[in-house]
Amino acid sequence: MLKSPCAILLLAAALVLPAGSATAAPRDQERETALSLQDCIVAALKNNLGVAVEIITPRLAEMNLAFTQEKYIPGLSFGFSSANTSSASFSWLTSAATVASLENDYSATVSQLVPTGGRFTASLSSYKSDSNLSFQTINPRYGSTLSFSFWQPLLRNFGIALTNQDIVVARNNLDINETQFRSVLQDAIFRVEQAYWTLVYSIESLEVRRQSLGLARDLLTKNQREADVGTIAPIEILNAAAEVATREADILQAETQVATSQDQLLTLMNPHAGDGKPRPGRIVPTDKPDYEKRSPDLDACVATALDNRTDLQVAKLDLRNKEIGYDYARNQLLPDLSLSVSYWSPGLSGTQILYQDDNPLTGVIIGTVPSGARASLLDALGFKYKNYSIGLSLSIPINNLINKEHYAQIRLLYDQAKLRIENLEQQVFLEIRNAIRAVDLNYKSVQAYRVARELAERRLQGEEKKLKVGLTTNYLVLWQQRDLANAQSAELKSLIDYNLSLSALERTLGTSLKTKNINLAEIIDR
Repeated sequence: MLKSPCAILLLAAALVLPAGSATAAPRDQERETALSLQDCIVAALKNNLGVAVEIITPRLAEMNLAFTQEKYIPGLSFGFSSANTSSASFSWLTSAATVASLENDYSATVSQLVPTGGRFTASLSSYKSDSNLSFQTINPRYGSTLSFSFWQPLLRNFGIALTNQDIVVARNNLDINETQFRSVLQDAIFRVEQAYWTLVYSIESLEVRRQSLGLARDLLTKNQREADVGTIAPIEILNAAAEVATREADILQAETQVATSQDQLLTLMNPHAGDGKPRPGRIVPTDKPDYEKRSPDLDACVATALDNRTDLQVAKLDLRNKEIGYDYARNQLLPDLSLSVSYWSPGLSGTQILYQDDNPLTGVIIGTVPSGARASLLDALGFKYKNYSIGLSLSIPINNLINKEHYAQIRLLYDQAKLRIENLEQQVFLEIRNAIRAVDLNYKSVQAYRVARELAERRLQGEEKKLKVGLTTNYLVLWQQRDLANAQSAELKSLIDYNLSLSALERTLGTSLKTKNINLAEIIDR
């Protein structure tokens, strides 16, 4: 009576196996989207929140550069004042008991910084004076003055380089921020590549586990048939059923890993951010791992890295800023010698008061000759009265000793920046060697794991043939099936590692944006 024990064993197997959990189809509500690696990278660079945060920094640096350039915009100022005063007369010569006067002043000034560090100023000022004092020959009186002045340092703070140092530093800082942003993009690209290939591995590994489960189920079915006819002991069903249950559990873990990998990639991509469209529930990768042999040349890679590495570019730009600070500190040790040149043209007009016998002391006014502000303004603009002055001033501050200490500090910072670049170049060389070594190792690993997988397939085929003729056991066949599944997973993992090592090499060389055809300007201006 074998059927009764077989039925009991089959019932036990059915209770052990989770019904349909590992073979459940994807949920209908999860919308699948087929995407290539390039599609995922572009989506991540456009929508990733981390990239969106970092993109603000170059814009701030650009605004700061524009702010520093504003110092060359001419300054325009206007002035007006009016004073109406009255006071008691204190002189018997004053005819009025109360002295009253009205003063109105107007001015307009244009000031312009020049690249050599000097400043040019042009101004036009006018006034009107009206008083009730006696013995005046012109009342009201109008005056205008057109003046030009130029001040130029000749030693300290002289020169275009010193005048533009804040602009150059701001421009370098903008380049630094854009370079650092490129580094952020390269890191984002590498994270997307990691997530994409991890998803590919998870999906393929799940498929391998499903194939392995299929083999175990086929063997279980075969054992059931053989147990029914009495060719094998019923205990063999338990071995196959236990293995099926184990592989069911493996599939559950693999499915969880696929879901986790999906979420990681979707989080990096942040698909359809802010456009109201539903985000895809499942990404179906369309790219497969590349197995084309790459043999990077060390010298060529080093030269490429020296031109493209963002950390080196940032260090070199920082060195330029340190050099500017060093030149400025050295200039501040010089005496303060400055040249000043002024040229002005005054004009005067007003209502002329005519006295008897042309003598104001008589106090007898016999008439007036009216004249307004226009006459004084025309005299000033026509340079009727020419005046100029030239001067030199020399200042030797007693704090030069302190300045020398500051200069020595700046010099040390400059030397430190140069050493930092040399150290970075050594680190780059080491990183490139390690990256090339990893590419070579992973390529050879793919070859080795491929051979191991092929041998595992041959061992399983041989073990299955031996099982047909009764020369082996079900246990050994199940063992070979598991070895084959592990070998297939190891081969797939080595392929993924090889592709990631190529991506890591691109990241080390600083060429990720070029190889992925990413336009930095389009990302910044998005």
